[in-house]
Amino acid sequence: MEKPRKSYNLLAGIIALLAIVVVVAITGYIVSRPEPPVIQGQAEATEYRVSGKVPGRIVQFFADEGDFVHKGDTLVEIDSPEVRAKLAQALAVKSAAEAQKDKALTGARQEQIASAYELWQKALAGEEVMKKSFDRTNRLYEQDVVSAQKYDEVAAQYKAAKATCAAAKSQYEMALNGARKEDRETAMALVDQASAALSEVESYLGELYLTAPADGIISARFPKQGELVGQGAPVMAVTDLNDAWFTFNIREDMLHGLRIGDELRVRVPALGDAEFRTKVSYICVLESYATWRATLDTGSFDARTFEVRSVPDKPVPGLLPGMTAIVVE
Repeated sequence: MEKPRKSYNLLAGIIALLAIVVVVAITGYIVSRPEPPVIQGQAEATEYRVSGKVPGRIVQFFADEGDFVHKGDTLVEIDSPEVRAKLAQALAVKSAAEAQKDKALTGARQEQIASAYELWQKALAGEEVMKKSFDRTNRLYEQDVVSAQKYDEVAAQYKAAKATCAAAKSQYEMALNGARKEDRETAMALVDQASAALSEVESYLGELYLTAPADGIISARFPKQGELVGQGAPVMAVTDLNDAWFTFNIREDMLHGLRIGDELRVRVPALGDAEFRTKVSYICVLESYATWRATLDTGSFDARTFEVRSVPDKPVPGLLPGMTAIVVE
């Protein structure tokens, strides 16, 4: 009766040993099994740099970092003495050009016309006197009463009187008719040129007040109030949170045939356990420094790193640039 009992104990021991081996094997497999890779990225958004066309000094800020602004809101006031000086200069040049234009279009004043007329009448009277003197001298010269020298002197004086009268008449007609067509056109062109220069300076005045290029939050303010800023230097940064996306740097052996237009489910730890549907919009290889180098030659290879961007199907409330994003398997 002792034999069956020994066989039973041996069988039970073998079964128990096998069970222990199986449990140990399963536990070892579970423990040693590699964790699935975590694809991690971050949220990004479109950022606009606010800068001006003219150099100057920061007078006042109308928004602080973190404030939400709308497109067209005034953000910064800049003072530029150079622009204001150019404005005064342009106004003076335009005023002088308009005065010249008015003078050319209206012609001479009545006093000038009357003065020119009197000078012409005086020259005309002098010409008549010299004509009578020349006629008498000419008759006497024909009768050999006066010498040839006297005749030449009187003839020259009569000729000069005629030229003086013609010149005085020309001055009177010029005063009566006003400026020439070419002078009027030149004066009008000078006014147009001065107006264009004034418009250019006035456009610079608009650059003394910088406005928001889009709706968003003030993510950065670079200079401080009272500091000088150069032409084109950034003063503020406005981030458009409605134009946000996720960026992931993924090794090429983990892309698994990912294509533009594919869907990715993304979780943002800072926003809780909610998952967001996104669509891949951009895939591009990074520079050579992002290449992963294989350390062994047996079955391994160098892998490039690719930048992958995915855009949410709809705006994600509370999402801010820099928040960590994880691709959900």
